[in-house]
Amino acid sequence: MSIRIILADDHKIVREGLRVLIEKQQDMEVIAEAGDGRTTVQLVKKLTPDIVIMDVAMPDMNGIEATRQIVAMATGVKVIALSMHSDRRFVAEMLKAGASGYLLKDCAFEELINAVRSVVKDRTYLSPDIADIILKDYTHLLSKEELSVFSILSVREREVLQLLSEGKATREIASLLNISVKTVETYRQQIMDKLDIRSIAELTKYAIREGLTSLES
Repeated sequence: MSIRIILADDHKIVREGLRVLIEKQQDMEVIAEAGDGRTTVQLVKKLTPDIVIMDVAMPDMNGIEATRQIVAMATGVKVIALSMHSDRRFVAEMLKAGASGYLLKDCAFEELINAVRSVVKDRTYLSPDIADIILKDYTHLLSKEELSVFSILSVREREVLQLLSEGKATREIASLLNISVKTVETYRQQIMDKLDIRSIAELTKYAIREGLTSLES
């Protein structure tokens, strides 16, 4: 029985390359692709794959938030982060969100295949560079809970913050999240109050720094 995989990356060329390589494996198949986190969550709910290979920085909903939602709603679905980011904050938040693996995009394809097979067996897989980061910061991560966007803001506030930082208008955000314009405005005020930030420009800088969104997306 094949390992059923969803590819989530906002770069089509990356998805196409991964699909070609993965489908050469006799025990694996790519059942869907997504270019943003929100679509990925919807596809997982609909198709229930075995594995999601997830980019961290994506538009509309980032990979960290998407991973949180997938792990919470879909028992048995495993997420492997495949990212260009090796920064400790990205790695730590992705693992806290429930990812079972974390690899860098410059890894060999064979390493990704090994990660998929390991994670399907309920193991955690970290590429050597990522494992080194985790080991170096092990004491720090255990002993000190850092204040980050993921501990300060609620899930909905984080969603609104990402969409605001990506330049979406209030009405567009309301439509995407299926809430009223007034509710979006309330969330925006709550976000600014909690973060003590008073401009969209500063909110955008904060969102990028915290890994909610990326200038590269």
